Amino acid sequence: MQTKAIYLTILMLVTVIFNVSYAESSSQHPVYAGFKLVSDSSTLKERREVNIYLPKRYAESSSNYPVLYILDGQWHFMNAIAVQQSLKAQFTKAIPEMIVVAIINKEPNRRNWFGANSEQFSKYLKDELIPHIDSNYRTQPTRILFGWEMGAFFSSSLISQYPSLFEGVILSNGGEIDKEALLNIDKNLAQPLYLYVANSERDVYTIKYGNALANLLANNPLKQLHWRFEKFNQETHQSTPYIALYKGLMNIFQNYRLPEFVSIEEFKERGGLPYLNDYFKKRGERFGVEKVISDKTKNHLIWLALNDDDYSAFDLFMREFSDVLATQRYNAVFWQNRIALFYLRHENTTKAQQYFEQAIVKFPDSALLYNGLGKVFKAIGAKDKAHKNFTKAISIAEQSADNNLPQYQADLASIDVTQ
Repeated sequence: MQTKAIYLTILMLVTVIFNVSYAESSSQHPVYAGFKLVSDSSTLKERREVNIYLPKRYAESSSNYPVLYILDGQWHFMNAIAVQQSLKAQFTKAIPEMIVVAIINKEPNRRNWFGANSEQFSKYLKDELIPHIDSNYRTQPTRILFGWEMGAFFSSSLISQYPSLFEGVILSNGGEIDKEALLNIDKNLAQPLYLYVANSERDVYTIKYGNALANLLANNPLKQLHWRFEKFNQETHQSTPYIALYKGLMNIFQNYRLPEFVSIEEFKERGGLPYLNDYFKKRGERFGVEKVISDKTKNHLIWLALNDDDYSAFDLFMREFSDVLATQRYNAVFWQNRIALFYLRHENTTKAQQYFEQAIVKFPDSALLYNGLGKVFKAIGAKDKAHKNFTKAISIAEQSADNNLPQYQADLASIDVTQ
């Protein structure tokens, strides 16, 4: 689903940057997708073009943002925007919102700047472009660099010289680091560095470099270097970078996204609440966000416990996540009824009665809640009270044309108050 969303976003953004929105009234309105910065470089002795994308709420916020630097911005600017838009979307939030800086490098100068004149281009990045971006925009120290093909070889050379210039580096279809350069990285790395390398066996031009780099890193582990090498063997030299950018960002921000589980069993296998508390503590320390378990994660686990019919986990979450139960999400008939019925199904009639009675105070016109409370009284043998609540549910249902009326009538008929 995420991959599909990414390509849909790419298509949308391509339309946005080259066209304008078209309403049914045929009125036209420009749509923002970024802007171009053109300046003279004293280092490169030429005019340089850079495309910049700012997060949607940049102007109205006071937040500082990580910066994603894209080499070969003439090709990968739109992909960078699309990937970060889809991954930081409201329900995904796999990565933080970022400023995107796409450096335009056209042939034939591109090969010179990434090859014979790479020292000058490194100086341009380090001493001109990055200071300019940091001085003129609200940035965080977190910088990510993406390079493809020649740009990947340049990027690997750059981090060999300046290991702490970027926190994350994505190399697609290229990259080369020798043993001496690796020792320099180890010696001068002042912070953790996240390195992601992607290639394909179909890329006969560069796959040997990817394999060699992976072997070097595997045989010479560095404490501060976190790396991953992945092959996408159905892709080619030209198509791999589009996947590499997506997968690379996911890897670099691997502990930013909120953890999810396919089952309560998986939650327990990962370490349960101690694991979760440690995850959010480290997440908060790295990214400067809250160090407590998020409401979304709490909601996810409560839902799983209900779906898995795991009473012990559910009871644990009811006690540990009492704060989230007071949020607006649970202030609804659906949730109050579902929680109460879960307790009833597991024979905790005290809790079930408590939830139903509290909910009826908030939602006095809910036939569903009165019927549920009737079931509780039936379970504990209080037939008169069960009869009273079933009757109340039927009365409300008849007035509101409730589709559940036949079930309420059947529940009433199931008790015999004459005995």
